[in-house]
Amino acid sequence: MSELFSSPFFGISLSIVAFLIGVRIRRRTGLELCNPLLIAIVLVSAVLLVCRIPYEAYDQGGAVINMFLAPATACLAVSIYTRIQLLRENWLPILVGCTVGSLTSMGSIYGLCRLFRLDQTIMVSLLPKSVTTPIAISVSQSLGGIQAITVVAVIITGILGSILAPLLVKVFRISDPVAAGLAIGACSHAVGTSKALELGETEGAMSGLAIGVCGILTVLFSLLIAP
Repeated sequence: MSELFSSPFFGISLSIVAFLIGVRIRRRTGLELCNPLLIAIVLVSAVLLVCRIPYEAYDQGGAVINMFLAPATACLAVSIYTRIQLLRENWLPILVGCTVGSLTSMGSIYGLCRLFRLDQTIMVSLLPKSVTTPIAISVSQSLGGIQAITVVAVIITGILGSILAPLLVKVFRISDPVAAGLAIGACSHAVGTSKALELGETEGAMSGLAIGVCGILTVLFSLLIAP
């Protein structure tokens, strides 16, 4: 049995099954709170705890899935290319919006960490929470952050963005699909972009664009914010 758990196929299969269950629950209930990724995290954690399976054994397959994070993010360029004319027409608002989004995200973390006198290591681990995982990990590691904290912060930020994005778009009456997409991508990276794609193709394209632009800006801003 231990050989089964240590096989990469166990981690991969468990992750896929847990996510599919999350997708089915989401479709059945129609509730935004039933986020497939959140449900998958809970189910995988429950299985590991109940069966007393070491995380290292599960991560044999999890590491394989992680390899596809960067290519999956790069695939968002396809939706951006389909809206290239829209990008040319709105390049200045897009640049300003992404800049403000990145500054707000990182500035709020910096301010709160200083306010509550959190350790420097914790602060730099949380700074890149609003960008996609590969970029966030690179920024965190270069600043001396803790990778595990960064990953958790990125996941929580993405899930919250995915859940709250449709509600906030309605509350603030955002009718411009470009503005909605940029806001979602700037604050909740790829997980939020999956929700933006559900709202519309333009929203998804702009959200995917925001991931790349905000990722570059985060790398630059992190050099200025962190000592």
